[in-house]
Amino acid sequence: MSDIRIIIATTKKYRMPEDEVYLPLHVGAALRGKGDLDYTTDATGDNISDKNASYCELTGLYWAWKNLDCDVLGMVHYRRYFASPDRERLKNAQTPFDRILTGREVSSLMKRYSLILPTKRHYVIETLQSHYAHTHYEEQLLSTRVIIERMYPEYLACFDRVMKKTSGHMFNMLIARRDILGRYCSWLFPILEELEDFMSVEELSSYQERYIGRIAELIFNVWLEYELEKKTIKRSDILELPVVYAERVDWIKKGRAFLLAKFFHKKYEKSF
Repeated sequence: MSDIRIIIATTKKYRMPEDEVYLPLHVGAALRGKGDLDYTTDATGDNISDKNASYCELTGLYWAWKNLDCDVLGMVHYRRYFASPDRERLKNAQTPFDRILTGREVSSLMKRYSLILPTKRHYVIETLQSHYAHTHYEEQLLSTRVIIERMYPEYLACFDRVMKKTSGHMFNMLIARRDILGRYCSWLFPILEELEDFMSVEELSSYQERYIGRIAELIFNVWLEYELEKKTIKRSDILELPVVYAERVDWIKKGRAFLLAKFFHKKYEKSF
């Protein structure tokens, strides 16, 4: 297990899986006070902890990429995890924590796969771009396109294709072989750094200020599409697993907010 590390991005004290493969990580610790959760913090070593207000859990991903030396790296959230592929265990689970992917299972799966992702989220009546435009601010996405066109023009066709799709891998969750994670992070973070200069956060609410983390959710799918197109990753290398929610999701409120955003242009101002 020592060659596998999955960070759990958190900003609060919370129940954590009792499995040595998981590392609770206090993200944004530079903004909230180092060590006050008694977890490892993202404010040590090479870090961007002070950008957490807009980067969200990505300050944790950056920290793991730069500071953890292991063959397999992953990131989940204190309220969202990958589900075990063991159907019998899922059926007999008493709590959400009984359903979470274990380190032993990760070790076994990574002998067959090089990338584990959450199952795609389907919007059905929305494209990725239209959903973002209705719930957040489309200029952030359009600015991202400009940056990609300038920095990585070979990805532009993939960007345009992906934004027209009605589904994608979300949540900034993944478990990956080290070299794959390195390729992704080396591509991602320069884009996000440029994006900081394209959009002022002064007039945004604290919820909408998290836009850089949300843009990353979308453009992960652009990066993956390109990798698949170039065959640097094969579809057979990827395993999709459902997401386990540690807390109950209010799907009625979530659905209502989705419809209000689409038909009445009411932006999201909280998580559901």
